[in-house]
Amino acid sequence: MPGSPGSTDRFAEFVEHFSFDDIAAPVVARTKEVLYDGIGALLSATSPRYTILNVLERLVCESGGTPEAQIFGTSLRTNCVTAALVNGTLGYYCDIESHHPGAIMHAIAVVGPAALAVGERQGSSGRDVLAAIVLGTDVACRVSYALGAPVLYARGFHPTCVAGTFGSMTAAGRLLGLRGQELRRAFGLAGTTTSGLLAWVSDPTEHSRPFNMGLASRNGAFAAHLAACGFGGPPAIFEGKYPLGQAFAGQWIESELFDGLGERFKLMEIYFKLYACCAFIHPGLDGLLDIMAGGGIQPDDIARITLRFPKSGYKIIDNNPLRSHCAQYVLALAAYRGRVEFYDILHDQRSDSRIRSLSERIEVVGDEELDRSYPDLYRSVLTVETRAGARQVRDVRHPRGSPENPLSREMLDEKFAALTRDVLELERARQIAEVIDGLEDVGNVGVLTRLLAKPG
Repeated sequence: MPGSPGSTDRFAEFVEHFSFDDIAAPVVARTKEVLYDGIGALLSATSPRYTILNVLERLVCESGGTPEAQIFGTSLRTNCVTAALVNGTLGYYCDIESHHPGAIMHAIAVVGPAALAVGERQGSSGRDVLAAIVLGTDVACRVSYALGAPVLYARGFHPTCVAGTFGSMTAAGRLLGLRGQELRRAFGLAGTTTSGLLAWVSDPTEHSRPFNMGLASRNGAFAAHLAACGFGGPPAIFEGKYPLGQAFAGQWIESELFDGLGERFKLMEIYFKLYACCAFIHPGLDGLLDIMAGGGIQPDDIARITLRFPKSGYKIIDNNPLRSHCAQYVLALAAYRGRVEFYDILHDQRSDSRIRSLSERIEVVGDEELDRSYPDLYRSVLTVETRAGARQVRDVRHPRGSPENPLSREMLDEKFAALTRDVLELERARQIAEVIDGLEDVGNVGVLTRLLAKPG
């Protein structure tokens, strides 16, 4: 369960010496796409159709703070730690930002807000912020793999929150210039502050689910800032008498921390999302919509749908009372609407008797055979049976948006436009895209964060 002696120090040394020049051009390009997509998802949460921003704005106004970082989609500014909390929460609210399947990690919703908030505070360059996001994503995913994301899930922990805190700390720490023992203590402080329970599955407000990402972003930035101020912390969080792995997972797979470190970047394994719901349901959605489009099947023709999903993860989407994580609801919704938008997640569309009836005829089955590739693949087998007796099956290994089945830049632009249509003017959206496309040449990331404030 504990890491080998010196493993924390070895990992921290990599973080300390990492630079933008270590990043290959394709990784830089992908990072900008992930950031662009993540900002679109975040800004969509600030739409007047949703109420969460009102709650978070009240928090910022009542708690105060040095006005050093922007709350995106608003005119408010606060300290970088609170900005990371609020923007991280908004970043995951609509559940349509990118994710890493194997690590079960919504990295950009955690690492991006911390990097932008601290980067704005420090006046960091676009190069430094991009490097911080690449590095933070890598650390978050590697810590999740070392802990074992399925094990964390089984214990009721949210991997993105537990491991993501190390990613946001890494991004913030790099921008704050942490080195040597300061950085090692920041790792320790990230470990002592990290948290995140799956208890949000019983919260119909959909507030505590994204709050986990806000916590991870905040706690990482907070740990880095504490260490920068000279605060002490455990210098070897991966090893010793009470290591991270023992506390959260009862295991520690150290090889996952170092395998390909500095050579293979986890950011290149990121999946983009087209549907505003749990990523576990996306392969099944692709299968269902493909069957309906290709076979001329209408939703009223469907007698039964069966979704087979890896046994280790199916319970999170099987009749979950939270609609964003309920395969029965999401598949029935998609059958009739042809899409899944977050507004329809918040507002139960089973008031439509057709959607309600179909949802009652959908079964989710945990399949041990599919566990062989889980969690690196959310392989799903979807079967549609019609009232006329026809039967069609789709075995989906790589959903749309995966590296093996990528989205074009045109599709990402269309997604960004759809997500921000009621919060951004077209010219502002164009400027945001332009700045992100050339972010490595931006001298101060405030050029971007100013564009993400509410105009006026």
